[in-house]
Amino acid sequence: MDITSVLESVLFVASKPLAIKKIAKALRADISKIEESLLSLEQKYTDTAGIHIVRVGDTVQMITNPENTEAVEAFVKNEIQGELTKAQLETLTVVAYRGPITRPEIEEIRGVNCAVILRNLMIRGLVTEHDNKERVLPVYELSIDALRHLGVSSISDLPDYKSFQNHEHLNQETEEQND
Repeated sequence: MDITSVLESVLFVASKPLAIKKIAKALRADISKIEESLLSLEQKYTDTAGIHIVRVGDTVQMITNPENTEAVEAFVKNEIQGELTKAQLETLTVVAYRGPITRPEIEEIRGVNCAVILRNLMIRGLVTEHDNKERVLPVYELSIDALRHLGVSSISDLPDYKSFQNHEHLNQETEEQND
């Protein structure tokens, strides 16, 4: 296992700063090995790259190049205007019926990368992100605003909620993802 590659993937999927100790624990690696890998990634993502590795205290995060802020903001603004796309609706449905759920679990169910979609749903206020003590990655849930838009007061009021929460195939998929 190439720890640098794995660390890069973890930083990519994380939407917030991660404690280096927490990364080391999750990846079952020595802090010194994580530090070495971070140096390698910092060299890979130089000042001219579109991605940067940023450290603040004992945390680290992958971010977009600050020089690209205007273009990134224009792209994001364009992405969140208008009606939800089919992919956004599918992701929102997975979060609604299977939440709290991690991004990799959503991607296992949908079969595609959902990073941008989740970000857009959070910007729209339809999905919230929370830390979970049992997992390295944050979990996603339907927001109160989303419930209000759907005209329900509780997530359990969604049509067929219990059957999807207890769906044998989906439970098996997410259990395999967590192993």
